[in-house]
Amino acid sequence: MLFTVKWLTSVFPNYRGEIHDDQNINRFFTDSRIKSEDSLFIPIVGESFDGHKFIKQAYENGAIATLWDKNKELPEGLTDELIVFLVEDTTKALQHLASAYRNKVNPIVIGVTGSNGKTTTKDIIASIAKERYKTHFTDGNFNNEYGLPFTILSMSRDTEILVLEMGMSSFGEIELLSKIAKPDYAVITNIGESHIEYLETRAGIAKAKLEILSGLSNNGKLIIDGDEELLNHVHARNNVIKVGFGTHNDFIASDIELRRNETTFKGSDGNEYTVSLLGSHNVKNASYGVILGEILDISTDKIQHALRTLSLTGMRFELLTGINDVSIINDAYNASPTSMMAAIDVVQKMGGFKNKVVVLGDVYELGERSKALLETVAEVVNDSLTSLYTIGEDSYVISQAVQKKYPNMDVKHFQLKEEVLPELEQYLNRDTLILFKASRGMKFESIIEKLK
Repeated sequence: MLFTVKWLTSVFPNYRGEIHDDQNINRFFTDSRIKSEDSLFIPIVGESFDGHKFIKQAYENGAIATLWDKNKELPEGLTDELIVFLVEDTTKALQHLASAYRNKVNPIVIGVTGSNGKTTTKDIIASIAKERYKTHFTDGNFNNEYGLPFTILSMSRDTEILVLEMGMSSFGEIELLSKIAKPDYAVITNIGESHIEYLETRAGIAKAKLEILSGLSNNGKLIIDGDEELLNHVHARNNVIKVGFGTHNDFIASDIELRRNETTFKGSDGNEYTVSLLGSHNVKNASYGVILGEILDISTDKIQHALRTLSLTGMRFELLTGINDVSIINDAYNASPTSMMAAIDVVQKMGGFKNKVVVLGDVYELGERSKALLETVAEVVNDSLTSLYTIGEDSYVISQAVQKKYPNMDVKHFQLKEEVLPELEQYLNRDTLILFKASRGMKFESIIEKLK
């Protein structure tokens, strides 16, 4: 059971129907086609659909109550047994309900945002929290104005820790999510270029990420990338914890060593950690989890165990084995120039491979500065790479810059992703590591599947 119908009347006092003490809501649903007994149906209105049209189907599939836009007429023949909560707007009502349920369960809430690494960091924090607490967390990247309420409303009533990812593409979105979730701890992983098309500058992106403070509890802590200059102005706050590689940070990660399947580092807490991920950027992501683990009184042994046995959302620096034991890094869920450079840096530092191949695609939502920002990716490339291939409309600027820098390197650009497959055939052996990195819309997984 999530909550009772009677409790819903305290959240939405304007309703139609007779309430009984023994009526429980076991779950909520927005898709009327799903069979869901003793449930609350929430009809969402989108650009091309209106869930209100399917109320009868929702009732037939198990709804005992529904939210309802009071400006819409109820259909004729609707049974009186269905309890109808009348609201101004069903999307806002969904968000209001999620916030009320968050208060009712009252877990410790951890909000995670950032341009890159927020999903990985969310997964790391949840893995550490699960070592001691009943933990619920964002599934995949359900991190927007619908996904975050869905995540809250799907947690069980005995949840002790709630870890929520918060995404955005424009100003005001993180503020809304933070006010719904009311985090006790907020994490800003970094400031990159994602959504710069809408936010204009990295400073604008930093401002948007700091909206997470809008709902932060009075005694809440903000954990940030202490090496990011655009966040320097919040360093002086007494509720800020700085994480990074510089000596000015509160938690300092050092002595980083990349191995074939993991990365080790030392923390300024005196402990050594091994994270089953690759790269210094993931050391920082792991460090956010370490800090929160210590705050939540989770033992060092349990934190170390969680970092070694992570289970992450797919296509985020996922190391796979392909045809003839070729090693493949699938980092194709999303991308920005900053995350591309971090991924390339990891590949270049990894030992044990004769050939290192990088396949890059376009990065979306960079706006008119797309080519200029993508060209900066070439700055991190060194001659330890065997081949570099780019695919798409704008990413050719990376190839051009790398070809100019290293004339003897195998560098090619393709318009269509399928065109790269013949080039990759020569590298399908255990001596090769291939990195795939691009925006989600490039759908690089279709290439990767052909190499597995």
